[in-house]
Amino acid sequence: MRSKALDAITLTIAIIGAVNRGLIGFFDFDLVAFLFGTMSWFSRIVYALVGLSGLYLLTFYLYLTDRPVIEHR
Repeated sequence: MRSKALDAITLTIAIIGAVNRGLIGFFDFDLVAFLFGTMSWFSRIVYALVGLSGLYLLTFYLYLTDRPVIEHR
């Protein structure tokens, strides 16, 4: 059974990580490093949580085909 709260939290963390990566790619600006310091222990925790969230979100692929198929008659 899936937890909607866990899904929402991990999706939010992954979106934050994606936005941060976009900022790095477009503007060479690392928001996490700006807020918490370059590779401080807290920024490392943030990066680790983003990575773990991404790995957890891989399980969403398992649920893409669990939808009932609607038959057209």
